[in-house]
Amino acid sequence: MNQHINRKHYRPGASKRRQQYIFHRLPIIFIIILLLIFLSVFCWMLARHFLVKDSPPGLFSDLAKDQTTDQAVLESTTDIEIFTEPDHANNTGAPVDNLLDEAWRIAAGYDYDRAIEVLKTSQYYGSDTRIDEAIAEYENIRAGLKPCDISQVTHVFFHTLVIDEAKAFDGDSDEAGYNQVMTTKDEFLKILDSMYERGFVLVRLHDMAEMAAGENGTKMTRKTILLPEGKKPFVMSQDDVCYYEYMDGDGFATRMVIGDDGKPTCEMKMDDGTVQRGAFDLVPILEEYIQEHPDFSYKGARAVIAFTGYQGILGYRTAPSYSDSPTYEEDRQSAAAVAQCLRDNGWELASHSWGHRDLGTIEWDKFKADCDKWDNEVRSLIGPTDIILFPFGADVGDWHPYQNDNERFRYLKSLGFSYFCNVDSSQYWVQVGDDFLRQGRRNLDGFRMWKDIEAGSDTSKRKLDDLFRAEDVFSPNRPTPVVWE
Repeated sequence: MNQHINRKHYRPGASKRRQQYIFHRLPIIFIIILLLIFLSVFCWMLARHFLVKDSPPGLFSDLAKDQTTDQAVLESTTDIEIFTEPDHANNTGAPVDNLLDEAWRIAAGYDYDRAIEVLKTSQYYGSDTRIDEAIAEYENIRAGLKPCDISQVTHVFFHTLVIDEAKAFDGDSDEAGYNQVMTTKDEFLKILDSMYERGFVLVRLHDMAEMAAGENGTKMTRKTILLPEGKKPFVMSQDDVCYYEYMDGDGFATRMVIGDDGKPTCEMKMDDGTVQRGAFDLVPILEEYIQEHPDFSYKGARAVIAFTGYQGILGYRTAPSYSDSPTYEEDRQSAAAVAQCLRDNGWELASHSWGHRDLGTIEWDKFKADCDKWDNEVRSLIGPTDIILFPFGADVGDWHPYQNDNERFRYLKSLGFSYFCNVDSSQYWVQVGDDFLRQGRRNLDGFRMWKDIEAGSDTSKRKLDDLFRAEDVFSPNRPTPVVWE
């Protein structure tokens, strides 16, 4: 056989052989294509499974929306349980935001040390540059703080705030008293705004000085209040937070209670006989103001709240003269709980004597009896306190420092009092002795505001201009002139 094939005969023969070759192998090629399709589907499902397993929540649902044509595959994956490990390196946004908000609020109250500590002890410290930036900012501000002169801390005080002016100033026999010594809610808010704009910052009496042990025994020791340049510390107090019976129906709160948020708030009787809770006196109003203006309070400071005892405290009839009331024991328990709530939220509690007596001039036996009654009937409910706010501003001594030969001072000291506050219209009056702190308080009431208005441009007679202008605050609903009776 010829070993060589002619080229002109080879090409048609080769083409025919290729056609036969492909035709005979079509079933095999079809099977391979099917296998490749099956393998592709399998790989896609496998990849999808691991994608769901390792992706953050929400990704699978987004993929499912884009693959609505493959409903069978989607349903096959709905029973897969998704577990994701927290990745603090890549997913710290919300927790760090909350942490920074917490630190900011603390720092806004001038407690930079605690704000820095909160950030540095957080589990996120070192994982987010914003934390380092906040720490650096607070350290920089802290370095510029200035110590305040304790002798130039002013002290302002109020009585129960008038909520409904039409009822308080209605021409009855109590109107004159309300007009003289009370402040309205609207006036109080204007005063807060003015003092805030002028850089005043609320501090505690105990921020000024405290009894501390030292080499020479336990003595009243001045403390350091550090504030930014231009800020001015002040103390606030409220007298007679008892909601006396004679005030019922005259536009005042009726008692203090614990709100749903765990903070003290007030109740007030409405015209239709219902009782509502809300910001109906100084405590909840000031609390709301500080929540909105955290830089108005130094390290969580609140006001001093003072009680008499002859009709009970906080609107609860806790005096023994009400012991026949079926709710007497319940009222005592409720009053004690509210008092503790006040303490827990930064308020300081104080004595205002038991019977609202002039402790500087009443006979010794009546003085002692009044002090003992307050100790037994009020301190037993509110717990220990070392602050007394003298009724009528009547001190137990003159302007000279207390001496141990002052029998009334010694007796008050024996009952645990170390902070003694009278009433003085001077801008500042602070006296620190070995075992006491004395401070004058300024009454921001109708009478004092009217005296400023009467003074006109005579600055020697105007006593409130460092705090606010009386003309901008004084309610137009007050009867005028306001006279002292």
